[in-house]
Amino acid sequence: MWLLIGAAVVVVIVIAGVLIGISGHSGRSGQNSAGAPAAPPAATLSVPVAGQNPINPATPIAVTAAGGQLASVTVQYEKGQIAGAFAPDHQSWATTDPLGYATTYTVTADAVNSAGAHTKQTFTVTTLTPGKTAYANVVPAPDVVSDTGIGVGQPMVFQFTAPVSNKAEVEKHLHVTVSPPQEGAWYWVDDKDVHYRAENYWQPGTKLHIEADVLGLDLGGGVLGAENDSADYTVHDAWVAKADGSTDELTIFDNGNQVNQMPMSLGSPGFPSHEGPHVISDKQPSIVMDSCTYGTCQGQPGYYKETVALDERISNDGEFVHSAPWSVGQQGSSNVSHGCVNLSPANAQWFYNHFGIGDVVEITNSGGPSLPVWDTYGDWEVPWATWKAGNANG
Repeated sequence: MWLLIGAAVVVVIVIAGVLIGISGHSGRSGQNSAGAPAAPPAATLSVPVAGQNPINPATPIAVTAAGGQLASVTVQYEKGQIAGAFAPDHQSWATTDPLGYATTYTVTADAVNSAGAHTKQTFTVTTLTPGKTAYANVVPAPDVVSDTGIGVGQPMVFQFTAPVSNKAEVEKHLHVTVSPPQEGAWYWVDDKDVHYRAENYWQPGTKLHIEADVLGLDLGGGVLGAENDSADYTVHDAWVAKADGSTDELTIFDNGNQVNQMPMSLGSPGFPSHEGPHVISDKQPSIVMDSCTYGTCQGQPGYYKETVALDERISNDGEFVHSAPWSVGQQGSSNVSHGCVNLSPANAQWFYNHFGIGDVVEITNSGGPSLPVWDTYGDWEVPWATWKAGNANG
């Protein structure tokens, strides 16, 4: 009788163990009560800049997915869509196009988890409305020189439409790529104009790419950058004309080889031409030259107003290379102009056909002062050590 009771106890214990084992099996992680794996959690989406105060348009819109991958993202505004790109793992996406000021963007994102379940969500992002903005305009305009290229003397120029006081910070957002490489530096000609050049003239065939990444940048004085800007240039042959006031001859070189020489007349002793390298900044088949624009008006000694042909501007205060049929008798023997380089009509036509924006006219022995750096373009009169040191903090 005792043995039977003991056996019964053993049987009960075994049965209890089996029950315990069954209970433990049914509670394993990743399965439901019927023994099937549990569904993974849904993916979640986030846009950190959404729902905040208006953001600076220089800030990209980023979208991230947790617990899954991004299937699609669109950023829409009243004028269309903003482009963007996925990260290689498709767990994030960011805009690649710049945003605009005072604009509302609708972000629609779709993420999918490992089980193929989709999570779709819409976000709203708004950019700030600026008090005042300024543009960084490229000079010369790329479309003006796209077919002919630029001369070896042409500095790279960004011209701001409002004064810049935060120059050092702005310089960090200006970029130049030069091929083949030639060391260069930025220099502020004034509060609106910043120029970039190398120690010497550009090598013929040089390709230049410049960028001003100033959208949303604090330019100083409450002014923000209106947009980014960029341009590409190619340098053509090295056309350099040497105007010697002691011989009244203009000697012309193409890639270092003399190709022409012609008599000329520089500024008279009362109106001497500036000395130093001059860079052609504009050319026109004819213009009306009026000395009153430079302070000598009708009734005053030296006043003139007449239409002049074949004009190439070499400084901003009225110096040109141009046709001067009235001074052919003095060309090659004396300096009688108001600061310009006077040529005969035939020689002026030859010069006009061969020289363009960025080409160089070096004036020596004129008796005049050096061309100021601000006088479009007196850049080459600044010693390289001074230029290279920069003046953004001065």
